[in-house]
Amino acid sequence: MRVVIAEDDPLLREGLSLLLRAEGIEVVATAEDATSLLAAVEEHDPDVAIVDVRMPPTHTDEGIVAAVEARRRQPGLAVLVLSAYVEQSFATDLLATGAAGLGYLLKERVGRVEAFLVALRRIADGGTAIDPEVVEQLLTRRTARSALSRLSPRELEVLALMAEGLGNTAIGRTLVITDGAVHKHIRSIFAKLDLAPDDQADRRVVAVLRYLHEPPGR
Repeated sequence: MRVVIAEDDPLLREGLSLLLRAEGIEVVATAEDATSLLAAVEEHDPDVAIVDVRMPPTHTDEGIVAAVEARRRQPGLAVLVLSAYVEQSFATDLLATGAAGLGYLLKERVGRVEAFLVALRRIADGGTAIDPEVVEQLLTRRTARSALSRLSPRELEVLALMAEGLGNTAIGRTLVITDGAVHKHIRSIFAKLDLAPDDQADRRVVAVLRYLHEPPGR
């Protein structure tokens, strides 16, 4: 796995580099701002870009804007976004580029090394890894008029775990239910969200995107 790290905090940038190299992951470049990130992605063609949301010069959304642009230029690029806070608009902007190969984690998770590495490898393999805190806060911002209001509390739990990137077996272990029960809940979720079987769309990805991306009040 070849990685580019974009982080303006030099201590965190170096710490991430050392951590990944110790795990046998190749860090091909580091960047301290969005412009350097895009240049590094173009030069090194990495598998994954680890990107801070807030970067110079304004420390607002430069990281997200650069991540979206990097994925536009290289559609196969996986992106793991790190943020100090849950930032709904930034998360949904990035999710609009597609959920495959996308992660959004709070920076505090980096200290949980094993979980961080699992998330990194999951998105490198084309999966999704959304921080549980991000999922929870996005959920609380939904309104009763949302299509998601059709789902039962258990179905919302299942969909939340799907949004974190868990597979059916892991969901079953987390909720202490059988694989059969997980399949039943997922079928019900698809039905209530009007997601009919379609070879042109992955219903699981569409359900997760709707869960994370549907604006309040729709």
